[in-house]
Order: sequence, then structure tokens, then C-alpha cells
Amino acid sequence: MNRFGKVAVLMGGWSAERTVSLKSGAMVLEALKSRDIEAYAFDPAERPLSGLVEQSFDRAFIALHGRFGEDGTVQGALELLGIPYTGSGVLGSALAMDKWRTKLVWHAAGVPTPRCELLSVNSDLKGVAARLGLPVMVKPANEGSSIGMSKARDAAQLDEAFTLAANYDSVVIAEQCIDGPELTVGILGGEALPVIRLETPRDFYDYQAKYHASDTRYLIPSGLPPEAESAIQREALRAFSMLGCQGWGRVDLMLDGTGTPQFLEVNTSPGMTDHSLVPMAARNAGLSFEDLCVRILELTHVG
Repeated sequence: MNRFGKVAVLMGGWSAERTVSLKSGAMVLEALKSRDIEAYAFDPAERPLSGLVEQSFDRAFIALHGRFGEDGTVQGALELLGIPYTGSGVLGSALAMDKWRTKLVWHAAGVPTPRCELLSVNSDLKGVAARLGLPVMVKPANEGSSIGMSKARDAAQLDEAFTLAANYDSVVIAEQCIDGPELTVGILGGEALPVIRLETPRDFYDYQAKYHASDTRYLIPSGLPPEAESAIQREALRAFSMLGCQGWGRVDLMLDGTGTPQFLEVNTSPGMTDHSLVPMAARNAGLSFEDLCVRILELTHVG
């Protein structure tokens, strides 16, 4: 038997990111098998998690995205089943999935993040726009891949953006729009991977830009001075750890007009597709996709 035993690659699931998760999982599965690891696909939307015990799986590689896969739910279930898994634990996963509570923790810890407000059907949208400034970004607090997210340039668009976001989550936030370069930092085993700078001709780095567009540019090296990149990597590691995250993940941020990093969110189960950012950064650091998958597996979380 190989050193990892029998590995279940959890993919698919129930979230709005199911399609992306199936693609991520398929690529991870192929990579693990290429390294002679006994790995099998397991879709929790198609069979109960108890099947992991019944089929004697030794650990789980979580390639699920979004709710019920990235929010602490499946992590808690795996701990109850006694099955080690990749990525962050229950607390880190749940906090990072919730953009509103992520910001509350970061504010308390002094991690710079754009100002934001909770929205509801009773919100004074003109007041929100006046306080945050226009345009503003409107997001469901508990979705990933920019699903349900939009940019509002006036109060009317803010109302439309809220309605869209509320279709995906009962918790919706309006966030100060940062007009500067968008960056992302992969985290692997307590170290920050090279910074990637994202450029898209679209209004922002949305779902289309992430998974389908051919005109999205990924700049690595990022073009930042070495000392600035190192400072961003250090702060990204701090932002990651402040949420109780561990193992691997990705921290997204933007630079404001003064060049100060403004942290947006942490992804605890980032995409592992051919468009994905962590594999791209790992390649730049000399780590193949297959080696990255094995390294993530080595960082398995034991509850």
C-alpha cells in the first residue's frame, strides 16, 4: 500500500460551484493516479459520506468548492467519521467562507481590508453609496468564484446588485471598490507562493474571466518590486493564519491608490483547473501540478 493509503477525491457536491469542482476533482484525481496513489472519485451529492467508511478510505482530498464543501460542513463530518482531510479545519473553513465575518476578524487583527456594510431589503442604499463611495462591489457573503457578485455605479444598480446577490445568500455585503491592481497569493504549507497579478478587460475578475475568457492575463512575476512582493506575501500569510486556516489556500487582495494591500478574501479550497491560480503559482516556484497535489495530500488535516 502507498504511504497515503486509499484516497477519496471529494468533488462535485451541491453548491453553485459544482461544475468547477468536478473539473478540479478530475484533474486532481488524474494527478494523484499518475503518482501511483490509490485515488478514487467521490461525489457526496451522489452518495452519503458514510460510504467513505464503508469503502475503507484512509483520507480525503477535498476538491469541493463553495457551500457544504468549503464552509466547514464536510470538514466536521469527516472529523466525526475519523477521516483525515486536506486543507483547513472546521473553524478556518467556516470563517473564510463567510466574507462578512472574515472582515470582522481582520478588522480586529489589523489586517487591511476594504470598508463594507451589510445590506438588507430595508437598507438605505443611497446612504450606503454615500458612505462607501461609488462604485461599490456587492457580494453574497457565502459564495465563491464571484457567483452573484456585481459592481454598482449608482443607487439603482445597487438595488439590482443586492437582488442578484440575495438570490444566492441571505447575507449580502456592499464593499468599497478598490481601483488598483488585483493580486493573489497561494499559500502552501506555511509558505507564500509567488504573487500573481490579474488583468481582465472585463468590469472585474468575474466568473467568466476566471473560467472561460481567453483574454484574462496572469502576470507572474507580478511586476512588483521584490521588497513590495515580500511584504504582501508576509501579510497574506498573516491574513490566512488570523482566520485559523492551514494547509493550503489562496488569499486575494487589491492594491489601493497608495499601494497599500487591501485584503478581500481567503479561499480554503481553491480551484485546481487549467485556469487556476495556485497551480500557476506553484509552477512558477518549480512545483508541477502533480507535485502540488501530492504536497497538499502530505499536509492532510487530522481533527
